[in-house]
Amino acid sequence: MAAYAYTGIAGNLLQKLQSVQNAAARLITKTGRQEHITPVLRELHWLPVRQCIDFKLAVLVYKALHCQLPQYLAEDCQL
Repeated sequence: MAAYAYTGIAGNLLQKLQSVQNAAARLITKTGRQEHITPVLRELHWLPVRQCIDFKLAVLVYKALHCQLPQYLAEDCQL
């Protein structure tokens, strides 16, 4: 998932993405709908969608600042 593509996403679309992730986690672990999803996501080592986007964006900026990105991406991350 490209983090920069999701940075300005509307709240309702973000919730739909989270619902898809939750459904995938339940399917993989055979967890029922009545059980809380947070422990399931932790068991799978999955971040919730919003946190995943923030993390990937932070990694991208870190790599840009430390010259670890291709030039065409680093130019978009100039301070």
